[in-house]
Amino acid sequence: MANSIALAKAYTNLLDEVYKTASVTNDLTSDASLVRAGANANEILYPQIDVSGLGDYDRNSGYTDGSVSVVWRTATFNYDRGTKISVDSMDDEETFGIAFGQAASELMRTKVAPEADAFTFATLAGVEGISTTTGTYADASEFLAALIAAKNQMDEDEVPEENRILYATPTLINGVMGLDTTKSREILNTFAAVKKVPQSRFYTAIDLLDGKTSGEEAGHYQKADTGANINFMIIHKPCLMKWDKHAVSSIIAPDNNPDSDSYIVKYRKYGIVDVLANKVAGIYLSYQA
Repeated sequence: MANSIALAKAYTNLLDEVYKTASVTNDLTSDASLVRAGANANEILYPQIDVSGLGDYDRNSGYTDGSVSVVWRTATFNYDRGTKISVDSMDDEETFGIAFGQAASELMRTKVAPEADAFTFATLAGVEGISTTTGTYADASEFLAALIAAKNQMDEDEVPEENRILYATPTLINGVMGLDTTKSREILNTFAAVKKVPQSRFYTAIDLLDGKTSGEEAGHYQKADTGANINFMIIHKPCLMKWDKHAVSSIIAPDNNPDSDSYIVKYRKYGIVDVLANKVAGIYLSYQA
C-alpha cells in the first residue's frame, strides 16, 4: 500500500508541474490570504478598498477628516470542471508504463491548461468597463503602435506599470522580435512579463462543452458563435481575483479500483475568475471585429 501511495504522490506532483508549464495564466493566480468564505458554500468574499482625498488644512482646526471604505465583495465561483480517465493495467504494462503516464500528462497539457487559459481570457474580455479596441495588424509596426496606444490609455487611467502583463498571439510577438532595431522592441520591456498565447485559447467568448450531450461528448471548449479572436490583452494582476478553491488531481492504482483492473486519474478544478469593480481599467483588450 505504501508503494501505491508513493506512486500516486509522484504522479500528482508531475501533473501539477505539467499544468504550470503548459498554462500561460498561472502567474495571474491571486493571493489566497485575501479570500474569505462567503455566507454560502459557493461564494467567496474579497476586499475592495477606497480612501477619500485631501482637503484644505486649517491652521486652527487642523486636518479635514478623511475616510477609508473597505467593502467585501461577494462573488460566486464560476468554474467547476472535471474528468476521469482510466488505463487498463496491462495496456500500461505492455507499453512499459507509458500509456498511463502519457495519458495523464496529455490531459493536463492539451486539455486542462488550455481550457483554464481560454476561460480566463474570455471571462475578462466580457467584463463591462474595460478598455477595448478592435482591428487587425498588418505588421509588427502596427502592433507596436497599438501597444503604445494601450500603454498611453492605461497610463492616463493611472494603472501602475508594475505587474502589467502582456498576452499576445505568437504571430504578433514573433513579428516584433524580427524587427531590426532594438529601439523598436523597447515597448515590450515595459511589461512585467510578455506571454505568447496560441489563438486557439485566445477568444472573447467560449462555450464549455459538458461532455455528455450529443455533439459535446468529447468535452473541452470551443470558440463561441459570438466570440472574436483576441489580438492582445494587457492585464494588471492586482485588478483581478483568480483563485482555485479546489484543484485536485488524484491517482487510483488498480489494487484500489473496485470496478476494473485499471489505473484511474481524476481531475477537478473549482474556482473563480473575476475583476474588482473599481479596477476595471487594469484590463486592456484588443480583438478582431
